[in-house]
Amino acid sequence: MHQVLIIDDSDINLTLIKALVLKLGDCEPVLFENPVKALAWCRDHEPDLVIVDYMMPDMDGLKFIAAFRALHGRDELPVLMITANDQKDIRYEALLGGANDFLTKPIDRVEFSARVRNMLSLRVGQKFLADRAAYLAEMVDERTREIRERERELIFRISRAAEFRDPETGAHIQRMAHYSLIIARGLGLDDEKCKLILQAAPMHDVGKIGIPDYILLKPGRLNPEEFEVMKRHAVIGHELLKDSGSEIMQAGAEVALTHHEKYDGSGYPKGLKGTAIPLFGRIVAVADVFDALTSERPYKKAWSLDDACRLLEEGRGRHFDPLCVEAFLAGWEDVLDIRQQFRDEEIPDI
Repeated sequence: MHQVLIIDDSDINLTLIKALVLKLGDCEPVLFENPVKALAWCRDHEPDLVIVDYMMPDMDGLKFIAAFRALHGRDELPVLMITANDQKDIRYEALLGGANDFLTKPIDRVEFSARVRNMLSLRVGQKFLADRAAYLAEMVDERTREIRERERELIFRISRAAEFRDPETGAHIQRMAHYSLIIARGLGLDDEKCKLILQAAPMHDVGKIGIPDYILLKPGRLNPEEFEVMKRHAVIGHELLKDSGSEIMQAGAEVALTHHEKYDGSGYPKGLKGTAIPLFGRIVAVADVFDALTSERPYKKAWSLDDACRLLEEGRGRHFDPLCVEAFLAGWEDVLDIRQQFRDEEIPDI
């Protein structure tokens, strides 16, 4: 059903045009004698066609068209102006001012029907294109969501691949990623950055794929030579991820390379100091160490929460960025919720 707005200060003309519109079928006339009131109606309604007279009090047809076109989303709706035979200059001005077509008085019924049908056909085409564009946009959004879901799944599987060779668990990467999110929020990062670190943090140890089992799975303390080999996992992880076109992978590469740097410059692999360490690396350093300390492994018992917090406090300005520690501890209730939500399976004795 086409909604046709008719504006004319003459009751006779309104009645005539209404009758002609109804004869077309599938049309709903909306009548106004006052153009100002009609304009107010147009702010909340979107007619399929506007038929407006030129000679009206308060606001003539030209001024109405200009005001109508200025409304949001009304710049392409069909407008038909009605003028007298001797008003050529007005018709030209109307066409230049936004009218799509015009009729002259007295109105010829055949001409009226033909012009109105043509303009309504134009409107049908506009709606089709708008609906098609909206449909295509929705399809693109859906495909994009699917690609991002597959990307997130791939990232999680890559992260888990390293841990199949490591005594850490899938729950560890979930916990430390969510701890990283707590810190990011506490630091006031925007939603996009918070989402990014949640997705990138699980890749922090992906470079362990390249570490020999005799070192990675050694139950005791590594000797200096073995530790040097172990430290290579930061660079290996960076090399695996850095050339990806994915923003998440690139963030993961940064995390992999820098989460073992220390705030005082004594970390590895580059010995970066303070804010020279990328923020994501500083955040993940706190999240990863806390979860590693408080998690039981075949080769160690879990630390108490108090002892782990004490280590974070003592490590402010040395191992850890003080602001990251502060943000982590400020979100303590959320930390406890995450520990409850992502619990390790029971670890067998060896």
